[in-house]
Amino acid sequence: MSKPPTSIAAAESWPALPLEEWKPTYHNLHMWMQMVGKVRLALTPKINHWWNVPLYVTARGLTTSPIPCGQNAFEIEFDFISHKMIINRSDGVQKILGLEPCTVADFYNEFMSTLRLLNIEVSIFPKPVEVADPIPFAEDRLYQAYNAEAAHRCWRILLSSDRVFKQFRARFLGKCSPVQFFWGSFDLAVTRFSGRRAPERPEADFVTREAYSHEVISAGWWPGGPGMDGPAFYSYTAPEPAGLADQKVSPGPASYHPSMKEFILPYDAVRRAPQPETELLRFLETTYAAGARLAHWPRTDLELAQPPAA
Repeated sequence: MSKPPTSIAAAESWPALPLEEWKPTYHNLHMWMQMVGKVRLALTPKINHWWNVPLYVTARGLTTSPIPCGQNAFEIEFDFISHKMIINRSDGVQKILGLEPCTVADFYNEFMSTLRLLNIEVSIFPKPVEVADPIPFAEDRLYQAYNAEAAHRCWRILLSSDRVFKQFRARFLGKCSPVQFFWGSFDLAVTRFSGRRAPERPEADFVTREAYSHEVISAGWWPGGPGMDGPAFYSYTAPEPAGLADQKVSPGPASYHPSMKEFILPYDAVRRAPQPETELLRFLETTYAAGARLAHWPRTDLELAQPPAA
């Protein structure tokens, strides 16, 4: 098993995470999280906007939070300090799987076998979602990979982003999502709501229709992928009001991405800033203000205080 990182750089709050340097690990970790997320989806009561499916940042990694299982409950945590997956059942039984180089197929077999040993009977859709050219978990042998340092760095970024997103969330009086990690798209997000229903999307799939049934402004962090060659923070307004792409937002490196229909702030611009938290909050506040103003949100009823000047 690869060892946890010991360098000072790996323990930084805002470490570097070049996409090309950890792609095999990113792929495998994404698929492992999808397996766990699908278990949560299968066993938890549906909540509006799919809030019953995400994972949550912890002091050691990511967790499902308790999942009901008969008269008991269980919780699955990815621990990126000891590099283990820990499954705790509410009667005290615990199983541990090592996070180490292996294929998605091998991990899938071990994970599902472990659930059966715990008497957790669950059937999941055995194929990933929200990825191009999905390979069934049991057949995915693309990479035998797990870079512990890269996984640790990714978690440190999630931990730091979670802290700032929660500050941003606390400034809003209206309906707002928890800060949550969506395993389908592998991003950490927080979403504000205007309180109004959005126009119907009859052409969209049922997942998208539920996610965007109401007006939202959502912001988050993503490690990169198609359309983005490195990690970035994003913000979008849905439905998008006319003129949003022309709005000036802060800080300077932030810009509107015309094909992704989002404001993008490169992660490296934040981590290299003298005050990364301040830079990220400026991005969150100014992109929210631009969308809320153009979409005519009832801001005086929704905001705790005026956002800082751009």
